[in-house]
Amino acid sequence: MVHLNKIYKHNLMNRNTALLLSLTFFSFSNINAQYTDVINSNRPGKSMSAFSVGKTVIQAELGVYGVNEKHDFLAYQAKGMGTDLSLRYGAFLEQLEFNIDLQYQNDKYEGYYENYDRKAFKQSIIGAKYLIYDPNKNYEAKVDVYSWKKNHKFKYRSLLPAVGIYAGMNLNLTNNEFSFASDPKISPKAMLITQNQLGRSVFVTNIIADKIGTEFPSYGYIATLTRGFTPKWIGFIETQGYISDYYADNVLRGGAAYLIQENIQIDANFGVNFKNTPSILVGGIGISWRFDENYSDILLRAPKEKTKSDKKGKSNDKSKKRLDEVTAPK
Repeated sequence: MVHLNKIYKHNLMNRNTALLLSLTFFSFSNINAQYTDVINSNRPGKSMSAFSVGKTVIQAELGVYGVNEKHDFLAYQAKGMGTDLSLRYGAFLEQLEFNIDLQYQNDKYEGYYENYDRKAFKQSIIGAKYLIYDPNKNYEAKVDVYSWKKNHKFKYRSLLPAVGIYAGMNLNLTNNEFSFASDPKISPKAMLITQNQLGRSVFVTNIIADKIGTEFPSYGYIATLTRGFTPKWIGFIETQGYISDYYADNVLRGGAAYLIQENIQIDANFGVNFKNTPSILVGGIGISWRFDENYSDILLRAPKEKTKSDKKGKSNDKSKKRLDEVTAPK
């Protein structure tokens, strides 16, 4: 999830100060696309954002959940709790992120013929994500200092998504507790990620191919809409669909997150599917924490502006009075 209103201010300010802040925001908001002023967490939804956490930044996202699963046809029920952990690290390039996703579940399985406790890793994935396209890179929004309406009207450019790709490996550590007996110890996973900034909302989609090359590969999607309501509160709604030769389903999720401080976020979420083979109800809470003390602001060269005298081949001293380098603010 993304906290959207990081520059929002509660205090009143005069018109000149507000204008200055507005110009500063438009000037610098696109300079540093990966690192953000406040933590950028994938929680509480299940989708993955297109942007990395930023070079040298370490981020941990931890959740605890309860689950109730009931299958009418096979006549079994499974109740229990679990925890999921995502570790993210930006390395080598600002657009590159390495991550580890773990999910451990402890539940009680009750059926007609057998009852037993299951305790195992339900998911263990290591992977990397790379941002291949950012529509705001090298783009500077034009600001009309006389019109607030023009500066805040809908921009068709926002329909251009940022695009990322993900590649990972499933590690089968469950001893068949939550997997098929035919599943290999290692299987690949790939994902195409898009992300749109729509005013105070963010829309993320993941197109997923999982357990590629195994007996039961899975294909699906996740679509997440996040909305910022205040500088501290966000809400989200999400749908996930997946299909394989063994199982297909669609899950609807919702929830909210609260920003405690710039590098700490807490959240709550719930999810439900729309079938009874099995029916699934899940609810949980979580926390995200970021360590960015080693992060260094990126220096980018400001683009040169051509003047009429430049076109005529004449020198213009005023045109040389520009910033050679700018530093993106934290």
